[in-house]
Amino acid sequence: MAHTPSPDALHTLVAAAKHAHPNASHHCSAFIAGAPGEQTAIGFSDDGEPGGTAGRPMFQVLNGSGIGEIGCVVIRYFGGTKLGTGGLARAYAQAVSQALDTLPTREIIERDTLVLHLNFSQEADVRAWCAENALPVFSADYDGDGVRLALGWPRDKPLDLSPLENRLKSTLTIESDTKASQPDPS
Repeated sequence: MAHTPSPDALHTLVAAAKHAHPNASHHCSAFIAGAPGEQTAIGFSDDGEPGGTAGRPMFQVLNGSGIGEIGCVVIRYFGGTKLGTGGLARAYAQAVSQALDTLPTREIIERDTLVLHLNFSQEADVRAWCAENALPVFSADYDGDGVRLALGWPRDKPLDLSPLENRLKSTLTIESDTKASQPDPS
């Protein structure tokens, strides 16, 4: 199981599994390369197992987990269908479920970069307010007119800096910098 933000990341994971276990009969995989519930950047492979007995059950467990940007490979050495197709599906799903039980996770918050133009005297108060509100400060640029502070605003929250403006007793000049948008592991 690994962080899989793109289909290419899954291909890397599968290649590593095949390199580490070259004599295995099957390297079945599943992934969600996006937010939980993503339905476009997804995929799964039975890798020679009977159709629908490995990759799809693995994907269904991932999809039901509420976790995104995740991929997994289940390696099977023994061939044959003594378990039957239902038993194979349950075994692959159970392997993924057990791995998820111990998987460390973190929340990723998609953010847009906002650039605030401040007086030098406001910077400490703005940084303190950002810390209190779990807003990361990406950079600070200084010039003769003051400070340009770039911070990450969560995409799922409406922009409201009025509490900060009330604290500063001043209106802020805000510039949106969508080119620098980035997710933030929080």
